[in-house]
Amino acid sequence: CMLCLQAEVDPDLCGPRLEQEGLCAHLFCLDCFVCGHSGATINCWQWGCNRSFHLPCAVRGECITQYLPEYRAFCFEHRPQQAVEATPKKDTSCIVCMEDVDKQKCYRTLVCPACKHAWFHRVCPRGGALRAGITCFRCPLCRDRELFCLEMQILGIQIPFRRPAWEDNDAFAALGERHNRCDARECLCPGGREQAEGEGPWQLLLCLSCAAQGTHRSCSNWPSSSAIWECHGCAGLRTDSSASSDLVNPTAEARPSASGHSHGNPEAETSRRRSSIQAAEGQSHSSLAPET
Repeated sequence: CMLCLQAEVDPDLCGPRLEQEGLCAHLFCLDCFVCGHSGATINCWQWGCNRSFHLPCAVRGECITQYLPEYRAFCFEHRPQQAVEATPKKDTSCIVCMEDVDKQKCYRTLVCPACKHAWFHRVCPRGGALRAGITCFRCPLCRDRELFCLEMQILGIQIPFRRPAWEDNDAFAALGERHNRCDARECLCPGGREQAEGEGPWQLLLCLSCAAQGTHRSCSNWPSSSAIWECHGCAGLRTDSSASSDLVNPTAEARPSASGHSHGNPEAETSRRRSSIQAAEGQSHSSLAPET
């Protein structure tokens, strides 16, 4: 028989032997033990077991098919079991779909062999395994890859031997793109906002904090001695909220002074900010004096 690979078996167990065009198979070996229909071509790997099943019937019959050499398949009685000694706690949910899992290890419920805390349904990691491939598929909780992948392959989870699918279709290519335009209120560059040179007046400077805003050196009158520039939005966020509003104007373009500093003399700036804070504190104390 091309399915059970046995010649002398009990015909009451496997049925009569059928031969056609040089192919031989027992009648019952052609029938799926799950659905009962013919055409079952997957046999249990256990020697002496005559159960066969369709691939789509494997999950319903709690069978396991392994997608790695030697591509073995097992029925519900002879399938490999997890050797991890762990039991899910009460109200444990699947780490993938967040639905409740069974109260014990079984065909439908699996656990990570490394951390023994990540529980999930058998069907939940399949999509992630197909997309991540063998290089990126790992436990969602402890991030272990070696033990986790080996255990999942033995238990019938298909993990392709290829790089992640998102590297093939450039799904995250935009994350590596660099901002490449001048966002000054008035761009003075003859070549337009997208023109950028490595140095000189049309060198494009990106914001030190967000890197999402840029300016030509000349468009913001930025000194050639400074390679650090910050957009007015990020500069406003870093301003002390207790200071007076005249210290930073969020709508104003960030421009250096004649001395080459973006906000004037640092000592004068610090002194003015301290004076404004002290003035504000003095007003609050004076307003509380009558009540006191």
